[in-house]
Amino acid sequence: METKEDLIKNTIQELLRIAKMYSRIEELPIPVDENLEVTTREAHTIQAVGESEQMSVTHVASHFGITKSAASQMVAKLSKRGFLLKKQAVHSNKEFELFLTPLGWQAFRAHEQSHGRDMADLVDRLSAFSLSQIATLSVLLEALGSVMEQRLLRQSKE
Repeated sequence: METKEDLIKNTIQELLRIAKMYSRIEELPIPVDENLEVTTREAHTIQAVGESEQMSVTHVASHFGITKSAASQMVAKLSKRGFLLKKQAVHSNKEFELFLTPLGWQAFRAHEQSHGRDMADLVDRLSAFSLSQIATLSVLLEALGSVMEQRLLRQSKE
C-alpha cells in the first residue's frame, strides 16, 4: 500500500514528466502557410496577444510566468518576423501595446486549427471528472505554481 508521501512523490514525478513533454511540444513547428512556420511557444504568444484587448511586454511576461527580458526578446522576434506590431501605449511612455498584424492573425488561426483537436480532447477527458476532482486539481496546480514562483524569485535574487 502506498503511503500519502509516496503518492505525493509519484504525483510530483508525473507532473515533472508532463512538464518535460510540454517543453518539447513548445518547440514543435506549426505551419502558417507553405513557406512559414512558428514554434508552438511563438504561437502561444501570438494567441495571448490576439485574445487580449490590451497586451504589453509586461503582460506577456506575467501571463507566461517568464522574465520581462524573455518576454521582450520573444516580442522583438515576433515583431521582426512580421507577426506583431508594437505601438506606444497612450498611458505610458515606457510601455508598448502589442497588436497582431494580418500575418499574426494567420498564425493565430493556424495555431487554433493545429491545437483545437488537443484542446477538445482534453476538455472531453476532463469532463468525465467531478467538479470536486477538477477543483482539487486546480488547487494542486496553484500550489505547484506557487512553489515554482518562489524558487524562481530566490534564484533571481542569488
